[in-house]
This record gives sequence, C-alpha cells and structure tokens, in this order.
Amino acid sequence: MTWPLAAPTPAPVVVAPLVVRPPASIVVSVPASPQEWRALDAQNTLVIETDKGPIVVELRPEFAPLAVARIKRLARSGVYDELKFHRVVDGFVAQTGNPNNMDGGKSLEPDLPPEFTFRLGAETPRAQLARPQGESQGFIGAQPYVAVDEIRMALSPDRRVSAWGAFCSGVVAMGRDVEPNGGNAGFFIMRGTTRSLDRQYSVVGRVIAGMEVVRALTAGDPPMQPSRMLRARVMADLPETLRPQIAVLNTLSPEFHALAEQVRDLKGADFSICDVEAPVRITAPPPVVAEKPARKRQRRAAGAPAAPAA
Repeated sequence: MTWPLAAPTPAPVVVAPLVVRPPASIVVSVPASPQEWRALDAQNTLVIETDKGPIVVELRPEFAPLAVARIKRLARSGVYDELKFHRVVDGFVAQTGNPNNMDGGKSLEPDLPPEFTFRLGAETPRAQLARPQGESQGFIGAQPYVAVDEIRMALSPDRRVSAWGAFCSGVVAMGRDVEPNGGNAGFFIMRGTTRSLDRQYSVVGRVIAGMEVVRALTAGDPPMQPSRMLRARVMADLPETLRPQIAVLNTLSPEFHALAEQVRDLKGADFSICDVEAPVRITAPPPVVAEKPARKRQRRAAGAPAAPAA
C-alpha cells in the first residue's frame, strides 16, 4: 500500500479571512454564543478507543462517500477491534486498519475506486477563506478543502468544480495499494501536514478530539511495541451515556469571522490553510470502557492476507 445540470439552490458560502492557530503565547478569544456551536452528527462520527486514550473523528462523506461507508461498515462488523498502529512516523502519519497489522493487509470487502477529488456544487455549505492562484480554500465543516476557483462553477456544464481535502494535521484518509483503486480497510491519521498527499488519497474526515492521543502513539516503522486500536465505533451505535459530548464552532458563524479577524491580524500574509482549526468544546469526553471487544474472532475471520510513503 502506498503512502497515505440545473443549478442547485445555493447553500451558504461565507467568505472569511483565513483563521490560523496563533502561537501559544498569544491568547485569542472565542465568543461563546451557544447557537453558533454545532453538535457532531452521530451517524458520521467515529469514536476510536486506543490503549492511549480516545480519538474522535468527524467523517465527511461529501469528500469520499464510498470510503466513509466502508470505514463505518468495518467498524460495525468489528474488523478494526484490537488492531495495531503498525506504522507511526513522527510528523507524518499513524497507520492502522489493516487486518493483518501490516502494509498490504485487506478485509474480504472488494477494493475501492479512488475518491481523491469530488465535485463541489453551490448546495454545499462552506466557508471560503482564500482564493490564491485560481483556487478556492476554506472549510466544509471542520475539514479544510481546496477547489478550483469557485467562480468557475457558472461556466461548468454541471455547475460544479473539482475539489479535494487538504492533508493537514489531524486529517484522516483511506490507505491504498500502489494502484489508485487499491483502497480497502487500512486508514491513516496525519500527525503533521504533508500537502504532497493532496489528490493522492481519499480523505474521509478529520480528528475533532484526541490529537494528543494521536501524538502519543508509539512511533516506529514498525514500532517495537505498537499502540493498539482497541475498538472503533460509529457514535450513533453507542449508548447515549457513552457518547462524547462535543461541539464545534460553526465555520459559517459570525463568531468564526471574529476569530478569523483576530488571528489574521496576528499572522498577516504568512499563512497556510493547514493552520486553520475550528475551535471545539468538550463537555463530556468519551469514557474509557474496560470490557474486551466481543467480536475479535469475527474480525479475524473477515480479515485476510494497505499506507502512504514518506
């Protein structure tokens, strides 16, 4: 596996200055209006319990619907239970999800076609932050995206433009073989920014909570004592008492605009789309559940004898 026709009703498009994460020494206030914070969609949130702590991923089917559906199906069938993070490279990626705990491992599901780009239309709510060199850059939810300049939608036969996810820290993507259509079960989490992966892998979402856990995973290629993904569950399948209570600042909101203005003043022209993060509030983190996964045997039966290259 290598690593890593009629115009629709327009959705809200908010053009805002780029929001960057300021230096730790600079305090940027985030207004607290409750109505501007959105809850995660339980059907498109993946809760990963690891031996280092929980990781919560917001899945974005707008970017790669087939890959998102596959990850949810494998999580629900127990294929991911007890798998290792078999390749963890500092500043690059943390890889897991291959049933044999090695590059090249696959489930019994068929391989997936590439979803490295998607067609962005006016109906998709998004915050457009910048338009450098004929591109548009911004947020769809908490996921940074890049697109062909959106002004070209009006000139396109389908009223859409090509768009893709930006491989910023925390982004999650489906691994694959050397061939573009080799995605199957394995996925990786970005531990740093590597924009050379843009349009090379199918982006499925971004870590909303738990990046400190991602950074704590034991590094190595392979690690001598790998960290483990104890379980991965779709949040909608968890009992209410076990669901994390997390809210994300709406990137279409005035609050986000205010934050953008503050940080743009601090950074000036020296910015990158990968410095952008939507603030998050966690009122109830996912609890650590001690019981052992019940479907480990099922995972082994489903898995048979993929990852980005540095």
